[in-house]
Amino acid sequence: MTRASEDIATAPIDLAIARIRAVYRSWNRDTSVAQMRSDWDAAFGGSTAPVTCERVCAGGVDGEWISPANTPLNRAILYFHGGGFRIGSVESHRDLIAQIALASGCRVLAINYRLAPEHRFPAALDDALAAYGWMLGQGLAHGSIAFAGDSAGGNLVLAAMLALRERKLPLPVSAVLMSPWTDLAATGTSYVSRAEADPIHQRPMILALAKNYLGAQGDPCDPLVSPLYADLAGLPPLLIQVGDRETVLDDSIMFADLARAAGVDVNLEVWDGMIHVFQMFGAELSEAHRAIASIAQFLNRHLQIKDERASS
Repeated sequence: MTRASEDIATAPIDLAIARIRAVYRSWNRDTSVAQMRSDWDAAFGGSTAPVTCERVCAGGVDGEWISPANTPLNRAILYFHGGGFRIGSVESHRDLIAQIALASGCRVLAINYRLAPEHRFPAALDDALAAYGWMLGQGLAHGSIAFAGDSAGGNLVLAAMLALRERKLPLPVSAVLMSPWTDLAATGTSYVSRAEADPIHQRPMILALAKNYLGAQGDPCDPLVSPLYADLAGLPPLLIQVGDRETVLDDSIMFADLARAAGVDVNLEVWDGMIHVFQMFGAELSEAHRAIASIAQFLNRHLQIKDERASS
């Protein structure tokens, strides 16, 4: 093996990919959903970040406040984890959430919304809305709350805001989307153009997850299921981050184009050489740290966290 090939074999992105593949390859047709969830939490859970974690019941939904020291109590982020609406939890995403909290200087409420197939659409959306309503009931102003989420959680961020708009309820001040899943019909050309580059997610898998979430009769083009098909007017400013190796790349690009056309302030970041929700891999990827710094800058601009901390 040449030195060049050694460098390629041990590239940081390959270490991140290996962590994901190790979990997927341990599963087979007989692996239960409960085992998949446990394996995912074990593989990606845990964090040594200097934050406090406090379990709460947020409007009937299991949640956790993840807070760095000296964060203002009148600012907050509501976070929805990814996992295809099938796996994932606050546990599996705690380190990513903690890093966002630390970088932004803002506390985060993360929730364990109900998962499919036991709880199909709209259970997760109902839980997201319940948690947001609980935050408002705790005295937080909607202009002091931002939403954030990755993958299916990014879908949930958008679906929740669309549902709030439909109900003429106040929207959060801004939202962060990491590799958002906006089209459960999987129509983007990147499912073909990025099929070889993406080491994990292929279109049949995406469609299977969509069916798991919706059931056999569910409509993947329902705007509250696939925000790509929604009227996007009136949404708050959005930051979208996506890797250019993702088969779901077009879910971000097409959505950003439509949102801008509807008058939404959108900042789309396409990260070279990165995979799905690469921000989770801070131990391997310097790009993850830079992406989280960009998220923190965006959140500070809209939540004015630094200004609040300076005046307190």
